[in-house]
Amino acid sequence: MTSVSDIVEELRVLGSPSIKKALVNHGAREPFFGVKIADMKPIEKRLKPNYELARELYATGISDAMYLAGLITDDMKMTRDDLQTWVAQAYWSLLSESTVPWVAASGRYGYELGQEWIGSKTDTIACAGWRTLSCLTLITPDSKLKIQEYEALLNRVTTTIHQQLNRVRFAMNGFVIACGTNVIPLTDIAFQCAVEIGKVSVLMGNTACKVPFAPDSIAEAAARGTVGRKWKTAKC
Repeated sequence: MTSVSDIVEELRVLGSPSIKKALVNHGAREPFFGVKIADMKPIEKRLKPNYELARELYATGISDAMYLAGLITDDMKMTRDDLQTWVAQAYWSLLSESTVPWVAASGRYGYELGQEWIGSKTDTIACAGWRTLSCLTLITPDSKLKIQEYEALLNRVTTTIHQQLNRVRFAMNGFVIACGTNVIPLTDIAFQCAVEIGKVSVLMGNTACKVPFAPDSIAEAAARGTVGRKWKTAKC
């Protein structure tokens, strides 16, 4: 049986100084090794699904191990308390805007917790909420989405986005794009919301990353004919 310490050591060996430097620019902080996501894939394939091991890996507080935990856990076994613990410990954007939302959206409590988290005054938790709701638009058939409630959320974004904390603005902008590109009944509404919002200003740290202009993103998806396309999972 593979132990947590064995996996952590495996990750440590895979760490790269150049990746660490790049991740620091994106907001990462110690402890972490700087493992390329591609280098985690063989480990993920070997270990998943493993709910108990994932919980232990996440509890290490090592960013690389926490990310791997999200890849290998059995999403449907994640309890509400598990997800609340994970979101509280997600201390930077890779975890709060990727790992936790991916797992939450694929489990039993995604919509419920997404709605709860977006009201948090803690930016990482609010971001996790908006990203969870965004992920649900990607993996849930339109017929099973609460369309009217998503419309209300789009209206909420329209009236509040520019008053939100930095990364929350980024997550909310992404939510508008997700609604517009992933949910056919919401495309026109999301586009109008995007136009009304206009340019969203977000400080992206010491990186060249840019904030997508939502009207263009939705229009480009429409031009490609990919609006409404669903995925089996939001994880990557």
